[in-house]
Order: sequence, then structure tokens, then C-alpha cells
Amino acid sequence: MNDAVPPEAPVPHEAAPNAGPAARRRPTWGVLVPVVTAGAGLMFAMSFQAAQGRDLRADRDLPQLIKEGTARVQEKAALLDDVQREVNALARTSAPADDRISSLGRAADELAGAAATTKVKGPGLEVTLDDAHRTADSLPDGFTADDIVVHQQDVQAVVNALWSSGAEAMMIQDQRVISTSAVRCVGNTLILQGRVYAPPYRITAIGDVDRLQQGLDADPSVTIYKQYVDAVGLGYGLHTHSSIEFPAYSGSVDFQYASPIR
Repeated sequence: MNDAVPPEAPVPHEAAPNAGPAARRRPTWGVLVPVVTAGAGLMFAMSFQAAQGRDLRADRDLPQLIKEGTARVQEKAALLDDVQREVNALARTSAPADDRISSLGRAADELAGAAATTKVKGPGLEVTLDDAHRTADSLPDGFTADDIVVHQQDVQAVVNALWSSGAEAMMIQDQRVISTSAVRCVGNTLILQGRVYAPPYRITAIGDVDRLQQGLDADPSVTIYKQYVDAVGLGYGLHTHSSIEFPAYSGSVDFQYASPIR
């Protein structure tokens, strides 16, 4: 559980005059603009030829597709939980009479902590990240709309700061996070293990509360985010818990990887 999700470290860029905090946006790759523009023009031309004046995606509503996909994932996750409970019950019943099942059960128990397949309870803290509740035209000079939303790198910065500070277990929103969990943002939504979330984002960790707080305070990326909290009103909340319980991770622990075409 100590393996941190590698953060996509923000690359500083030259701040605008009076911008104040360090920049969180990635630089614009000016040399690629002509190539991208040419590629976009070619795609538009091909789309026009294929569509012949019709909307190729008239029957597709992206927000609705996301909602439907999230509902399917939740349904399958609930089904997986039911099947897992049934498997565990059958394993407990058969274990006394089957040496192989007993051996596999002992091996699974030894790995349960690292795989996060057991409940965890203990003291911890919760960090909340939220978009700024203001409009882009109300921003001070030197800031843009990109500065008032929570980015993937901001969530990753908090996650990695907590892992590196000795977090024993972690949750993002309502999901248990493991060492292979990937944080991905599309627009202003978070995609985690097949589910889509809107801000505010809640990252909760169990561990030594003082050490976790010190890790957050010392992390450079979290420090930059806090500067934007002061400058443009991004949301940042920190709450401690004397005792909190996390459910067991119930998703797949199998690695998925690409295979070369031969």
C-alpha cells in the first residue's frame, strides 16, 4: 500500500505579472501548433466528406453516456461483491476438508493487507479539494479559468503526499484505493476505477495523523495548490478523525497489459 501513484508533476511556467502563486498550468507547446492545426484541418475535411452535412453524433449525448456507463459499473461492482461473499462462504465451508483450499486461503490472508482486501479501522484525516465558486471574468489580472478548477495533478499531489507520509490505507470519494489505482481527470470530472465523480473531491487516509499533516504541509505541489486557494478561492479542507473505517477493496487485482501484435 506504500506504493505511490506516480504524480504528473506540474511543470512551472512563467507567471503573469502580479499572478502571485506559482503556476499550475502546463506550458503551451508552440512548436506543435502548426502540426496540430494541419491535422485538425484534415480531420474536419474528412468529417465533412463523411457527414455530407449531417450530424454524425446527433444520437449521442456524452453526459448521458457517462451516467449510463457509471450506472453499469456500479451495478457490476455490486454483483462482484455478492459473488465474492458467496465464494468466501464456500471457501470457509470447504477449507477444513480440502488442503489445497486451506493453503490458498492462508496465502490470501497473508496478502490481504497489501491488496487492501480487508477492512481497515484507525485514526486518519480527510482532505477536500473543490473548484473555486467564482466566474472567470471576476479573476484578478494574470489568472484564467484554468486556475479555478481542480486538476488531476492536484488530486495526485495530495494522494502521493499522504502515501509518502505513511498512510496505511486510503479512499478517494467512496472507493478504496490500492497501489495500482490510477487517478484520471477528464475536464472537471474525476475518473477512478471506472466511475465518474464531480468536485468536491474527498481523499481520506488512515495513519498517524500528525505525520500525515506534516507530509501535506511539506509537499511542494500541495503548497502551490494552497497558494491558489488564497489567490482565487480554490477549495481546500482538512479534517481529522479519531477513528474511521474503510471497507475492503472489492475490485479486480489482476494486472491488465497490452500484448504486441505478431
